[in-house]
Amino acid sequence: MNEHRDQFEIDVMCNALDLSPSGYHAWRKRPTSPRQARGRELIEQIRQSHALSRGTYGSPRVHVDLKEKGVSVCENTVAKYMRVAGIRSKITARRFRVITTDSRHDHPVADNLLERNFTAERPDTKWCCDITYVPTDEGFLYLAAVIDCCSRKIIGWAMADHLRAELCLDALAMAIERRRPPARPPACCTTATAACSTPAKRTARSWSVMAWWRA
Repeated sequence: MNEHRDQFEIDVMCNALDLSPSGYHAWRKRPTSPRQARGRELIEQIRQSHALSRGTYGSPRVHVDLKEKGVSVCENTVAKYMRVAGIRSKITARRFRVITTDSRHDHPVADNLLERNFTAERPDTKWCCDITYVPTDEGFLYLAAVIDCCSRKIIGWAMADHLRAELCLDALAMAIERRRPPARPPACCTTATAACSTPAKRTARSWSVMAWWRA
């Protein structure tokens, strides 16, 4: 009521809240208690700390800042007064993170043919495939790419709005079509979960690719 007394008549607000105007005026004339004064002082200190952080501090960081300045207050009290004063961090909760690698699956894991040796003396002997994502206005676009470990060039790629096995297979198909590897098949490694399914491995073998599907 006190904050809106310049916008609405006291009698109207008292009637809406089922309060007496005399009680409101008595409350206004009542001297400020030490607890109220302490609360106002804390809110002002919280505002200053929050402003110095450019609005990024939440209650935990504000509490640490006040403690370093010698202000004796617990974190819960800081959080309470920040709620009362409408002070909050402008940093929202962590954004949703797209996960393209998940080791918790039931797909069989093939032998590690490369032993994390991603160098190659000749082209088309070792390929690496991975998936990333690109945020767009319509959602996430997933991009799979195949890289030759010798030239470090991207030799195949594919894009889709899903993480199914065909995304990696389309990228691998482009690489095979463009490079036409020799009789000895290249070893291809990936950590993408989409490539770990049995159909993906079977298709890769049918294309004469020695695959190291690890996730």
